[in-house]
Amino acid sequence: MTVPLSILDLAIIDEGQTARDSFASSLALAQHAEKLGYTRIWYAEHHNMPTIASSATSVLIGYIAAHTESIRLGAGGVMLPNHAPLTIAEQFGTLETLFPGRIDLGLGRAPGSDQKTMRALRRDPMSSDSFPQDVQELQGYLTGNTLIPGINATPGAGTDVPLYILGSSLFGAKLAAALGLPYSFASHFAPQALQDAVMIYRRDFKPSAQLAEPYVIAGVNVIAADTTEEAQQMFTDSQRRRVTQLFGRDRTFTDEEADAILQSPGGQQVKQMGRYSAVGNPGEVRDYLDWFTDHAQADELIVATQTATLESRLRSFQLLADAALPVRS
Repeated sequence: MTVPLSILDLAIIDEGQTARDSFASSLALAQHAEKLGYTRIWYAEHHNMPTIASSATSVLIGYIAAHTESIRLGAGGVMLPNHAPLTIAEQFGTLETLFPGRIDLGLGRAPGSDQKTMRALRRDPMSSDSFPQDVQELQGYLTGNTLIPGINATPGAGTDVPLYILGSSLFGAKLAAALGLPYSFASHFAPQALQDAVMIYRRDFKPSAQLAEPYVIAGVNVIAADTTEEAQQMFTDSQRRRVTQLFGRDRTFTDEEADAILQSPGGQQVKQMGRYSAVGNPGEVRDYLDWFTDHAQADELIVATQTATLESRLRSFQLLADAALPVRS
C-alpha cells in the first residue's frame, strides 16, 4: 500500500455480550493495531443503538489512550450540533493534554441517531445549520484564538488538536475545502457521492494554518480471511446483521428472512451501502484497496470491519497488515 491505513472501530456489542465486553474488545483491537503499524483508530458518536457502545466518544478515547502508547486516537466523529463547541474543546483539550500528539477530532453534522433520540439529546432540529460557524468557534478555542472575547477553553487553548471534516455529501467537501481542513468521506456506508465530493474538495481547497494541501481519508469495508470462501461467508453474515439493525425494530431475523429482505428494494439499498468492500484472501484485499485508493483519490484509507466476533476482526486486521503495511521490526 502507498497510503497509510487506519481503523474505524464501531465499538460493536457482539451477540450475547455487554457494553463492557465491547470496551474490552476495543482495547484489544487498539493494542493489536498499534503493534501492527496502523496509523490511527477513530470512534463514532452514536446514540440509542443497542449494538454500538461508542456514545460517549471522548470517554472511550481516554480509556484506550491510557492503555496504548503511540497509535493516534480520535473521533470519527463527534456530531458537533449535539454539543456546545466549548464543551468539545474542553474534552478534547483534556485528551490532548493527557496524551500529547495522539488525539484527532473528526466532526460531523448528523445527529448520530433518529429523530426521537435527537429530541432526547435536546438537539434543536435546526442546529445543523450553524455547523460551519460551530466548527470555526471550536477551532478558535483549540488554537487559542477564541472568536468569543473572554471565553477560553481550559484545557484546550493552544493544544491545536487537528480537526477533520467528516461527510457523505458535497456539503462537507465544500466546507472542508473552504476551511482548509482534512476531509474524511464515509464511503464505507454512503458511497454515492464519493468521487464528486473528492473532486470538489481538491479543486476548491484553500490552504490554512493547519493544512497546506488537501488531504482525503476514504472509508472502506474490509473483511480479510485465510480463504476467499471464508471471507465471503463473513461478508454475507455482516449484511444479514445490518438488515436486523435497519429493519429489525427490536426483533431479529433468521438467515432465510434476512436473505429475502436483501432481495427486496430496501435490501438492495443495504447492498448498495456496502459497495466499497474489500472481501477475500489477503492478496485479493490488497489488490482491491490499491484500486480503491486510486478510485477515491485518497491520501489515507480508514477501514471498517464488521464481523461477528473479536477474534475474526483481529485476524482480518492481522492479514491486512501482513499484506499491505510495511514490515515491522
